[in-house]
Amino acid sequence: MTDLAAEDMVIRDTSDVADFARGCFHGSAGDQVGVELEFLVFDRTSPDCHVPLAKVAEALPPLPGGSRVTFEPGGQLELSGPAGPLPEAVARLAADVDAARAALREAGLVLAGVGLDPVRPARRQLRLPRYEAMAEFLGTPYGALMMCSTASIQVNLDLGDRPAVRWERAHLLGPVLMAAFANSPLSGGRPCGWMSGRQAVWENLDRTRTAPVPATGDPAAAWAEYLLDARLMLVRENGDRYRTVRDGSTFRDWLTAPARPLTLADLAYHATTTFPPVRPRGWLEIRYLDAQRPADWPVCVAVTHALVMDDRAAETAIAAAEPYAGMWPGAARHGLAEPRLRKAAETCFRAALAALPRLGVSAGLIREVAAFADRHVTSGRSPAADLLELAKGPPRRLSAWLTEEGRG
Repeated sequence: MTDLAAEDMVIRDTSDVADFARGCFHGSAGDQVGVELEFLVFDRTSPDCHVPLAKVAEALPPLPGGSRVTFEPGGQLELSGPAGPLPEAVARLAADVDAARAALREAGLVLAGVGLDPVRPARRQLRLPRYEAMAEFLGTPYGALMMCSTASIQVNLDLGDRPAVRWERAHLLGPVLMAAFANSPLSGGRPCGWMSGRQAVWENLDRTRTAPVPATGDPAAAWAEYLLDARLMLVRENGDRYRTVRDGSTFRDWLTAPARPLTLADLAYHATTTFPPVRPRGWLEIRYLDAQRPADWPVCVAVTHALVMDDRAAETAIAAAEPYAGMWPGAARHGLAEPRLRKAAETCFRAALAALPRLGVSAGLIREVAAFADRHVTSGRSPAADLLELAKGPPRRLSAWLTEEGRG
């Protein structure tokens, strides 16, 4: 989006913010997908204990698919697969997940595909200056939970030659897809009252940076206004030092009366501290999906890709999902137990299943999507419902599920 020579350019007024926002919608015109998977890591013998990040890092082997390995502040493992056509991207990342699981199993560790830590309290392991400032800004309990206890699937999609169309689709489908893949109903070993407790955490954070960006009209203009009206979280000072901004001022406020001149680098960094459900970065980041069992994440990626990227599938899916496009909190709280979302999800999955052969997806993955639809969508049981059943029994049932890698 920007080059190094331009980063020191001073932001003069809102027109410069508008130019930056337009640049966020200029990217590849192709149909590639990149996937970022987050996993909570558990010790097979002590699922109530936090696993030191260093132990996970030491156990990981070279990954055959080329995924980048990073860690979230609480020690969540993140695998970011190379972008490519859907079948290739899924295959390469699947190889890396398999390699990571096997190596971690040898070290007595397991990857759990769940969106919110169901048993352990939030505990931060990374103490980088950015995270120190972020933790101070976001506060407790929800800031700590977001940083240390959540895990998601992020699906990154090319903008194509009609960025506004894909942008709108990704938003209109959001509540239905969130409900279909809701998978975080527990916290502290008990139901938290939401099928997607991870999304409930986001709902309770600073809404100037976590609410959806308006999806209709000019997306670049909407994104520019969002950036201007989002509160400043932190500013960089003297290299790697960060200062938390605690007075509630927005980027627009600082632009009007800056404590120091704001640069393009400041604006670009500010954008990385906003967390709407869909974020433009030269591609689309779809951020509203809970982590899934290691066996089910390809289903989530394939369905999301098909419904946004395939025009025929999108037409059918949007007709079903658009009436419920504003039901973000309801989708997170009820999942597919909400009858209207279940009915829309059934239509969406049928459309995705029809599109997947056109997208070159393997017969095996198509069968997995169909099986997920039968188990969860037709029955109106988001994946979270399975975890709620476990929570009704003795604590050892949930512990067994965690240490058996989420049964997948």
